Amino acid sequence: MDMDWECLIVGGGAAGLSAALVLGRARRRTLVVDAGRQSNRAAHGIGGLLGYDGRPPAEFYAAGRKELERYPTVEFRRGEVLAAERRDGGFAVELANGSRERVKRVLLAMGMDYRLPSVPGLAELWGSSVFHCPFCHGWEVRDQPLAVLADGDRGVHMATLLRRWSDDVVLLTGGTGGLEAGQLAQLGAANISVDDRQVSELSSAQGELTAVVFADGSRLPRRGLLVVSTLHQRCNLAAQLGVKFVAAGPVSAEAIEVDSRSRTSVAGVFAAGDLCTQMPQIAAAIAAGSAAAVSVVASLMEEE
Repeated sequence: MDMDWECLIVGGGAAGLSAALVLGRARRRTLVVDAGRQSNRAAHGIGGLLGYDGRPPAEFYAAGRKELERYPTVEFRRGEVLAAERRDGGFAVELANGSRERVKRVLLAMGMDYRLPSVPGLAELWGSSVFHCPFCHGWEVRDQPLAVLADGDRGVHMATLLRRWSDDVVLLTGGTGGLEAGQLAQLGAANISVDDRQVSELSSAQGELTAVVFADGSRLPRRGLLVVSTLHQRCNLAAQLGVKFVAAGPVSAEAIEVDSRSRTSVAGVFAAGDLCTQMPQIAAAIAAGSAAAVSVVASLMEEE
């Protein structure tokens, strides 16, 4: 069948926009479909991205879409991709608005979802004084009383890492009591205390964390809370296409497997960004999207 597009990019976040820019400059007919659900939209600002450090994520995405307007072969649409299947050497794609597109290549860049603990008051603070990455948010809460909500090896690792930003760090295990003697010794050596009480809610004022409230009613004054969370696929499109997932890791429960050229296990399907990485960072997603687009161009040239 005749192809409407040479590449469909699913997702208009950092990876997707970066890929679209490369494809546009390579004069490839590219359709970007974006649902607008980037995980970092709740953040007060982007931490550690050169040129955008501290600036709102929405501003970054708007600037990226504006840049794409210069390239006539790139089209950006709001919406969702509901289904995609291989057909006649390419892919037939169905969008949520009912339209159907025919594409030669598919680049998955939908990002991932964070599944957070169901602690009252947490969702309202997510992206500001409650966060998951010290490299992205640690600077903003530096030298303040902080806590980490986690247990086991990840809890120990993140608590000791967070000590780089504050001398006052408490590890909250949530009542699991699962730390071993060696882990407790490691925390003690770093001057990190452990509180095993069950967390019942987070108290805040003017949109910022003020205290962790325990089930017994007592309070621990804190100005920042690092929550260890696991990334999950945002939709079933990747599974629908039949791509292979890597074994669950500490950060991502279901990352897409890609090779050094951003190719998935399904011919013609590429992936980039958070949905195929164990370290979600916007700078890394930008680089991954650019590299994936180069691989898409190379694959089209090989076919031609």
